Amino acid sequence: MKETLILLAMTFIGIGSFAQTQWKVDPYHTSLNFNISHSNISLVNGKFLDYTGILTTEGEALSNASFDFTVKVNSINTNVEDRDNHLRSADFFEVDKYPLMTFKSTRITPTDKPDQYLLYGKLTIKDVTKDVVFNLHYGGKVKSEQGERMGMKATATINRFDYNIDYDPTSSTIGKDVNIVLHGQFVKQ
Repeated sequence: MKETLILLAMTFIGIGSFAQTQWKVDPYHTSLNFNISHSNISLVNGKFLDYTGILTTEGEALSNASFDFTVKVNSINTNVEDRDNHLRSADFFEVDKYPLMTFKSTRITPTDKPDQYLLYGKLTIKDVTKDVVFNLHYGGKVKSEQGERMGMKATATINRFDYNIDYDPTSSTIGKDVNIVLHGQFVKQ
C-alpha cells in the first residue's frame, strides 16, 4: 500500500511538472511592426493590425515554449491608404489569394545572455514557407487584476524575394530586407 501511494504521488508530481500553460496574445498591448528601405535613403514603417497568437509553455520556463501566430494580411497599415492598397495587390501580398500569414515555432533556445533566446520557426507568406530565426528578449511576468501577463520583444530580418514578393526586382526603390519587430504581451489563459 505504501509503495502504491509513493508511486501515485510521483505520478502526480511528474504530471504537474509537465503541465502546459496557454497564453493568448493581448492585441491591446501588442504590436506587430515592420520596416523596409525606400530609395536607399530612408525607411518606411508599417504594421499589421489584426492577428492572433498563442504561446504554450511547460511550467514557468520558455525553454520548451511554442508560438503559433496568424496574421490577417489585409490589416496592413503604413498610414498611406494608396500604398496599403498597393501592398494588398498582386504586386505584393495578393491578399485575395493569400489572406493569412503564419508563424509556427519549431524550437526555442536560450543564449548566453540573460533573458535572451533564439526562436526558430516556419514563416509562411503567400505560398512560401521558410525557416526564420527571431531574437527574442523576455521582458518578464506580472500579475494584476486582469490576470497574469508575460512580455517579450522578438526581431528578425527576412528577404521579401524569398516569399515571392518581388515587385521592384532590382531593389532600386524598395529594399529586399524587411525588419520585423514584435512587441508582445500575452495573457495567461
